Amino acid sequence: MSDTYRTVATRASTAFEVRGSRFLGHVDRADDVAEAEAFIDAVATQFPDATHVVPAYRVPATDTSPQSPTSTTFLREYADDDGEPSGSAGKPALNVLQQRAVERVVCAVVRYYGGTNLGVGGLARAYGRAVADALDAAEIVDERPHRTLVVRTDYDDSGTVRGIIESADVSFEATYDARVRFDLRVPVSAVDALVERLNDATSGRVAIE
Repeated sequence: MSDTYRTVATRASTAFEVRGSRFLGHVDRADDVAEAEAFIDAVATQFPDATHVVPAYRVPATDTSPQSPTSTTFLREYADDDGEPSGSAGKPALNVLQQRAVERVVCAVVRYYGGTNLGVGGLARAYGRAVADALDAAEIVDERPHRTLVVRTDYDDSGTVRGIIESADVSFEATYDARVRFDLRVPVSAVDALVERLNDATSGRVAIE
């Protein structure tokens, strides 16, 4: 897993027909396997009468097996033919994700059979095109991994804390209640330095989760 990665800017769907068969490509962002599987299930539920719903994704996953001394994050790749001839659907869909070098992304290609067999080659081209078209519609962007931080502080320190957060140029929301809460989205590479600045400026009075 690198400091930067390519992913889609937004969810997108496209559609086309090949010799009577209709293909609908759907893509979205997913930060882990659970989100990817939920997206695939949602697409299958949306199109219950589809002949096939072919999934593929590339998302971060964590190895917590006993054989691994420490938890490590790796890129999980998955695809399934969903009843299409072996290698004609899932693999071509995943190949497009690999060739575009996108991560944290999931796709599901819906097919309605049109009465004419397309053959393995024809299917591979159609499923690959469905994913490629959907990626183009979603737009590929470069991003950095982020973490969500919750910062809580008393009112006396809130101005100092807010000033540090604003100077760090990160997105945040502030909630003023009994204490002040800041919800931050921070690039992973900047988390440690920001936490240190907040603790130093408040002599450790700030609570960070």
